[in-house]
Amino acid sequence: MERELLVTGIGGQGIQLLAKTLALAATREGRYAMLAADYGGEMRGGPSKAGVVIGDEPLKALPILPSAGSAIFAHRKHAEGVEDRLRPGALVVANTPLVDPEGFRKDLRVVAVDAAALAKQAEAPNALGFVLLGKYNALTGMVAPESLAEAMEELLPPYRRQHAAANKRALEVAI
Repeated sequence: MERELLVTGIGGQGIQLLAKTLALAATREGRYAMLAADYGGEMRGGPSKAGVVIGDEPLKALPILPSAGSAIFAHRKHAEGVEDRLRPGALVVANTPLVDPEGFRKDLRVVAVDAAALAKQAEAPNALGFVLLGKYNALTGMVAPESLAEAMEELLPPYRRQHAAANKRALEVAI
């Protein structure tokens, strides 16, 4: 079985690191994963999208997904076309208030998450992407929570290692 995730937001929200963390956690657990990144040259505020496909056997779907069974919307800006690619019944994790959970098609399963408030509660104000990933993983059971934390720590560049503990709290706060 293959499961697909689309992630959309703006540069600076951790969209690419979120997607890489999930893909790495899945491969560390012995599954197959592919990742496609799509982002502008801007450091902050530009479009940032990613596609992740995870399966128990070698993958058939490409990570550039014409349709998907789930999505994380960290921001509505630059999210054009993502909702249209979701199949009926798809899970949507919507970061409120930046994304209006009432604005989605009625055939989607939308879960609202105030990632900024939860990140602040976890004393990780810059880790809203990890809050959203933690909630998505809690809803889907895609990987073991500790696999996400280990993958996140492995992927952090040396100049961001001081954020590992806060990022771990962010992964856990929405569970």
